[in-house]
Amino acid sequence: MQQSISDRTTQNEYGARRVNRPGVLKRAQFFFIVALVVGDLASIWLGFWSAHALLLRDPDFVIGPFREFLLLPGVYTAVMVFIYFSQRMYQRRRPVTHLDELFKIAIYNVLAVLFTVALLTLFAREFQYHRALILLGAGLVIVYDTFGRVVHAQLQWLAQARGIGDDRVLLIGAGEIGQMLLQKMMMHPKLGYQVIGVIDASKAERALTNLNAPVLGSLVDVPSIIDRYAVDEVIIGLPESSSQELVNIISLCEREKVGIRVFPDVFQIMASEVTIGDLGGLPLLTIRDVALQGWKLAVKRGVDILFSGIGLVVLSPFMLLTALVVKLDSPGPVFFSQERMGLDARPFKIIKFRSMRQDAETDGPGWTTPDDPRKTKLGVFMRRFNIDELPQLVNVFVGDMSLVGPRPERPVYVEQFRQIIPRYMDRHREKAGLTGWAQINGLRGDTSIVERTKYDLWYIENWSIGLDITILIRTVLQTIFGTNRNAY
Repeated sequence: MQQSISDRTTQNEYGARRVNRPGVLKRAQFFFIVALVVGDLASIWLGFWSAHALLLRDPDFVIGPFREFLLLPGVYTAVMVFIYFSQRMYQRRRPVTHLDELFKIAIYNVLAVLFTVALLTLFAREFQYHRALILLGAGLVIVYDTFGRVVHAQLQWLAQARGIGDDRVLLIGAGEIGQMLLQKMMMHPKLGYQVIGVIDASKAERALTNLNAPVLGSLVDVPSIIDRYAVDEVIIGLPESSSQELVNIISLCEREKVGIRVFPDVFQIMASEVTIGDLGGLPLLTIRDVALQGWKLAVKRGVDILFSGIGLVVLSPFMLLTALVVKLDSPGPVFFSQERMGLDARPFKIIKFRSMRQDAETDGPGWTTPDDPRKTKLGVFMRRFNIDELPQLVNVFVGDMSLVGPRPERPVYVEQFRQIIPRYMDRHREKAGLTGWAQINGLRGDTSIVERTKYDLWYIENWSIGLDITILIRTVLQTIFGTNRNAY
């Protein structure tokens, strides 16, 4: 029988330690934001000071009055602060990825240059600024600001991993999704989530015995639990619940003025970008619109040809050496070819360096596991660093695959998944990829195909060339620094 809430007031890691009420920034979080603003301001002035110092070496660079030197970075600072605040660059409870931040910093600095020049031209016509100074200064600001925000993010992650400035989270849902969310938060303490406990929303009470989190009660207890444990945020992990059930749960949480996040189901992900169109004057909601159409297809194909071609040329000596080592390591062919399903569910032959014994599938197809005895000694190393995937650059070059996209599955698995996973076949609206959004988020190998499908569908609906570049860079970094341990 579950404990009553009044019986669970002992001081432990989930205890009712009083913190600032929701809606009020904690002192640590306030310090994070202040440090971020100060770092940005320092980056701007340091960037223009450095540019000025470098240009002094040029005999043609004339030093203007000191007040004029202050005017340029002063206007630039005002413009940048306005842009950063308007674009919510200071409203981050937890850091974003470094690549995403780099792209934003670069774009916003370009805008700041344009606005600064426009303002100086309109309101300070007598001011003579040097183009070299503003361009070099803006470039150095991008470098300094990116470096400063990377250092700030690392320090914030370190602090949140130690429980400084973290958010006290109540998780609603003790099923499979709830366990997945709980495990993700506990595996990544730097995200700043302190899970105080779980609400079991099912009729049959069941504790999460495999994870260290107590079940604090049922749905009717939510308001009192939020108040007693000073909860900052509620995460609802019930993707299969009806709309009315979710509304009822959210209304319970809203009474206490806490942040609310809901784990979406497949349909909600597909309908994340809702637009309003018309049919002869009749309004229509568009909930599914393939992002990759028209000229974007040509751009993506051009990028695939360019980078796969460069990769094949640059990596050809390494691939030749790998082929030789594979041949010497174990009997059998160098390459492994297998039928996979690609664009529009058309089959194609995928090419890989052989990383398993020649008789690996004598007993039929099966998922590869971390301790799979069928892998060769060299195969373990190749899969660890994705070396076995390099021949797929040929698949990309000839058009069977793309550099980025949903990973292709075997026809036997596709037939199984399409029967049990809603909208699974929508993955095949785009070409299969060497890497993808699901893969860089840890969903590789023998992981949940349902979750992989959700990530793949989100990628298809939100494609952009910037997203592809981000995925490629993160794939390379994860491979180099060994953070793709699930890639077996």
